[in-house]
Amino acid sequence: MKTVIGIDLGGTNVRVAKVSLEGKILQEFKSPCYAQEGPEKVTSNIIELLGKIDDIKSCSGIGIGVAGPVDTVTKQLKMSTNLPGLAFYPICEKIEKAFGLPTYMDNDANVAGLAEALLGAGRGHKVVYFIIHGTGVGGALVVNGQVVSGKNGYAGEIGNIIVTREGEKINHLNIGAVENLASGAALIKIAQKRINPNINTAYEIFKLAKAGDITALDIVDKMAFDFASACSAIGHVVDPSIFVVGGGVVQSHELYFPLVKKYYDQMVHEGMRGVQFIPAELDEPGILGAAMLPISQGN
Repeated sequence: MKTVIGIDLGGTNVRVAKVSLEGKILQEFKSPCYAQEGPEKVTSNIIELLGKIDDIKSCSGIGIGVAGPVDTVTKQLKMSTNLPGLAFYPICEKIEKAFGLPTYMDNDANVAGLAEALLGAGRGHKVVYFIIHGTGVGGALVVNGQVVSGKNGYAGEIGNIIVTREGEKINHLNIGAVENLASGAALIKIAQKRINPNINTAYEIFKLAKAGDITALDIVDKMAFDFASACSAIGHVVDPSIFVVGGGVVQSHELYFPLVKKYYDQMVHEGMRGVQFIPAELDEPGILGAAMLPISQGN
């Protein structure tokens, strides 16, 4: 049975898993990632965890999912906020030398999108656009089973797409960026101003909307319009077979997906209408997608 290794490298913990081509986790190990102790410690810890996997050298390859933009040619993280010193550090090269297996790295949103395209809601579709709709807004384009990362590793960073000229400048995002208007965090901020300053979750807003609260319904409707606006921009560039949407906000998808579909169809060319918006399926897209990186490269 052909197997691969996935590594989910976060700022607090790291997980490594042996995975079948069907997406079944066969063996898994987890530990703190020791981020504050520097890249050498992070790498040696991963190598130690990998060494616990049975018959690892029979695996086809190793994939790593990590937060931040990745240069998929040099296989290095270009910028890191939660893993000090790991930017431009040759972690893949060191793991390859330790085990003799081809090792790849990509952004955590990209590997989640790859997992959904190959194993989840997008399987069987040629062009899959995966969107994370949670605290923020992110995404990944997967074409013919391969992630399109772009020249600088920023492909799929759709949160900065401008959907209006109005709004405020927040952090590194543009004024009018979709993340500032349609993310879970944005919904909460808007609802605190318009409904109740004690609202702390997007779920509360959808619950009020479901109960018929006029203001909550208006907030959800505006969010769906802005979200659809960003999706229409994506659609006109890549014309996806399907949009797969994951993240915390999607728990209430039945209350806003129909609105998104309606607005999307109004915004795109007639021949592009009817594309599906489907909730993500997988419980472990991060580690499964990391494991699929070697497969996407033909290993």
